Amino acid sequence: MNITTELSQEVWHDLQGAGAYEWWYFDAEDKASGLSIVIIWFSGFPFSPYYTSHYEKWKNQITSDAPLPSNYSGFSFQIYENGREIVNFMKEGRSGLFESSRSDIGVRFEKNLFAYDALKDAYSLEIDFIFPVRQKAVKASFLFSSCRRIQYEKKDGNNAGKVPRHQWLLSVPKADVEGMIHIVEQSDGSVRTIPFNAIGYHDHNFGDLPLQEYLARWYWGRAFSEYYDIIYYVTFFKNNEYQPLVLLVLHDNSTGKVTVLDEVGFKESRFRRGLFSPLHSRELELQYENIRLNIHHNQVLDAGPFYLRFASAISLQINGKEFNGINGISEFLNPVRLQSRFMRFFTRSRIWRDGERSVMYNSYNNIKRSFGLDK
Repeated sequence: MNITTELSQEVWHDLQGAGAYEWWYFDAEDKASGLSIVIIWFSGFPFSPYYTSHYEKWKNQITSDAPLPSNYSGFSFQIYENGREIVNFMKEGRSGLFESSRSDIGVRFEKNLFAYDALKDAYSLEIDFIFPVRQKAVKASFLFSSCRRIQYEKKDGNNAGKVPRHQWLLSVPKADVEGMIHIVEQSDGSVRTIPFNAIGYHDHNFGDLPLQEYLARWYWGRAFSEYYDIIYYVTFFKNNEYQPLVLLVLHDNSTGKVTVLDEVGFKESRFRRGLFSPLHSRELELQYENIRLNIHHNQVLDAGPFYLRFASAISLQINGKEFNGINGISEFLNPVRLQSRFMRFFTRSRIWRDGERSVMYNSYNNIKRSFGLDK
């Protein structure tokens, strides 16, 4: 796994290999209103049960038709209010729904798009989709204005660097975010309009192979506070001979100093497993000399067969001084579970595949709507 902060890597890489993936991730939290958003564009949706099934058929020579990443493009949009999901939309489809460029930073999936303004160092996001099974329509616009960027580069040293290409671009560690969200309830025509002023984050990932063939598990998180802003990234590889990658980024808000640590100790504890959720740790500890970071996965925001998203409580100790009361967003991913046909069956309940009918998808979303679990 390579890590970079190079802005030129933000463009679409137009990967053509079977199982390749690329995504652009944005999140933001409005502490005053209790609202948070997560928005992702995909070219080669690595969590798609349709993409994984096609890849396995091709790999096992059941079909000679290799899956193209562009035919499994996607878009996801989530809103949480006080820790509760109010919109959870994921859609994927063929290449005609996706558009990007090898030279300009920006992506479109259907009417949902983002573009980058180099002069302002800002990303404008326009969201426009209909969610028929939940009887909702959503329109929103956001401006992610970069507060800072950092300079950092690390090449994967496992196997003398002779490893499949996977890259994490830490693009915008912190952004000021402003916007407006409109949610239309199609059943009665009512409209909820939400002004949004928040602190946000943006990164970008891509790789030449399916995640489940290379990674064993993956923890990531970020938090903003009065004293320190924090990003952590922990990756374990399927090959046990490969050293895990552990990265901790600290920004001291009193001095402006950025510290990047990549030789960090890591511990997991308080393991949990749900009925459909993967085995994961509820408590993490990262330590480097006189610096210790403790993460408590406090509240599950979203869960699936292979991943979890949390609202997390974080404490930081530096030179014996404690910084408590830090809150942020954390994620856990176990891509190996994507290989399970049983789990892929349930994953279909969360993802709308354009042109495909899915009893699981319709049933799951009708239940959520009927019981008012999306309001």
